[in-house]
Amino acid sequence: MSIITLTTDFGIKDHFVGAVKGTIYSELPDAKIVDISHQISPFNITETAYVLRNAYKKFPDGSIHIVGVDAELNSENKHIAIALDNHYFICPDNGVISLLASEITPEKIVEINIHEYIESSFPVLDVFVKVACHIARGGKLEVIGRIIPEFKKISELQPTVSGDNNTISGNIIYVDNYGNSISNISEKLFSQVGKGRDFEVIANRYTFPKIYKKYSDIVDFSLPKEQRQKDGTRLALFNSANFLEIAMYRSNITTVGGAVSLLGLNYRAPITIKFS
Repeated sequence: MSIITLTTDFGIKDHFVGAVKGTIYSELPDAKIVDISHQISPFNITETAYVLRNAYKKFPDGSIHIVGVDAELNSENKHIAIALDNHYFICPDNGVISLLASEITPEKIVEINIHEYIESSFPVLDVFVKVACHIARGGKLEVIGRIIPEFKKISELQPTVSGDNNTISGNIIYVDNYGNSISNISEKLFSQVGKGRDFEVIANRYTFPKIYKKYSDIVDFSLPKEQRQKDGTRLALFNSANFLEIAMYRSNITTVGGAVSLLGLNYRAPITIKFS
């Protein structure tokens, strides 16, 4: 039986997550359900894409991913099912797939069209679950939708490169639990454009002449502990997802603060790399 994952902005206070899981188990008693996150900021597509992109790859091939963020059906927000990278994604066509499919071409995309048989104000429960269970049973995508050539793309998920290849311009797309601000600039793009040149990272009014591989690289462990004093030091690094991140060493957003609060690097804040 395939794994079915859930990524939503439902939170955990209300009945929504429990209802979705109960409906899946009613149809597939042997289902394996995994929560990726239910704490996505309401209607935040880029945050959803970032979390999902960095989680789905760790699941086995054939896993089915239900995405319940900004999922209400309307004329501008269709529902789609996608076969991508040997996984299945059931989601609104609101651009959430843009970050996942930026380098991987979907194998198949269908616009879900079973709504005429289901009257619902809760499509994640009534439509997405039906589709997920259909796929889990070995059903084909063409049965629940019509094949379409592409999905909706949102440009803010993709950084831009200047015509002279001397500048990469991006944005903060995610703030993590520690208050670290994560951009849409990947290490791969940095290497392709930079080609080993000198550079500086500019985020808000702060500059960073170096990008680290891990947080503790800024610490000189040859010094006695009392002489290190690196807590709260700002740094740039490529994080475990290989995206450029601005962080405060050993930050705590609920006490001393993090990059988002201390450096003003909120969602969508610009970040630039200039090469020389």
